[in-house]
Amino acid sequence: MSLEANKQLVRRFYAAIEKGDFDALHDMVHDDFVFYSQIDTPKPGVQGLADSEKPSFDAFDSFIFPIDTLVAENDKVAAYMRFEGKGYRTDIFGVPARGQNVRISLMMLLTVRDGKIVEKRAHFDVGDIRRQLAA
Repeated sequence: MSLEANKQLVRRFYAAIEKGDFDALHDMVHDDFVFYSQIDTPKPGVQGLADSEKPSFDAFDSFIFPIDTLVAENDKVAAYMRFEGKGYRTDIFGVPARGQNVRISLMMLLTVRDGKIVEKRAHFDVGDIRRQLAA
């Protein structure tokens, strides 16, 4: 695949996640797909990704998850993204839910093999999330 095709795949991947359509990811991820929510925490398959990510998304009344920048090289695509959640309603970050909003930046590194995403690594500051929710 070309670098542009890899970037388009990543855009489709995150568009499906933003819609909450984890079933659509099965067509975009490799059979050997592994998600690392932080550096050494592997979660295999689409189900591992959904089990890890969905509670964070569901903790808000609404959210957007836009990609600000994509950079591709060889089999890697780096995505600089934002998560903007409104109406924190479920205590999953150790801070009582009282309708707070949160805005964070994230760095993602995805690896593409055979035209599908085989690995996704996420890096973000959980402490920043907790500070915003506690304010």
